[in-house]
Amino acid sequence: MLERREAVRSLLADRPAGLLVVAGLGTPAYDLFAAGDHDANFYLWGAMGGAAMIGLGLALAQPDRPVLVLTGDGEALMGLGALATIGAQKPANLMIVVLDNGHFGETGMQKSHTSLGTDLPRVAEACGFAWAETVRDMGAIAALRGRLAKPAGPGLVRAIIGAEPTPKALPARDGAYLATRFRAALGLGPG
Repeated sequence: MLERREAVRSLLADRPAGLLVVAGLGTPAYDLFAAGDHDANFYLWGAMGGAAMIGLGLALAQPDRPVLVLTGDGEALMGLGALATIGAQKPANLMIVVLDNGHFGETGMQKSHTSLGTDLPRVAEACGFAWAETVRDMGAIAALRGRLAKPAGPGLVRAIIGAEPTPKALPARDGAYLATRFRAALGLGPG
C-alpha cells in the first residue's frame, strides 16, 4: 500500500517538459500542491466528478503535451461516464491516476464502491482505454514516470493508498487566478 503524498511526489519527481496536471477535488489537489506548485497544475475546487473530463478536453486541445489527471476513487466513481467518453475519444496523451483509499474521504470516510468490488482498471479497459493497471508500491509509481514521458494512452492507474488522514496543503482557491495562470502556461491569453 502506498502513502499518498510520497506516491504523488515520486510520480512527479522528474516532471516531463510540458506536462499538464489536473487535480480533482480535495486531497488529490492537496497532494499535488504538496508535491510542488507549478503553473501547469490546475486545481479543481467544487467540481466533483469533473477532473477526468477536464483532462480529456486538455488532451484533445493539446495533443503534443502529456496530460495527467490526479483524482480520488470517489470522484472517479462519480464520473464513470467520463471513462466511456475517454475510451471513445482515445487521446494517446492522457493518463488518469486514481488515488484509491476505498473511502469517500471528503464526506466522512464512508466505504466507496472500490472497497466493495468495483474494479476501476477493468472498467477503463471495458471502455476502450489502451491500458489500465493497479499499483501498490513505489517501484510501480517510478515506472509510471516513463509512461508520462512517452504517453501511449489513454491509460488509467488505480494507486492503492492508505486511508490515513494527511495534513491539508492548500493551493490557491481563487478560480480566476488559477485559470489565468494555467492559460498562461498553455501559451494562451486571458480568457
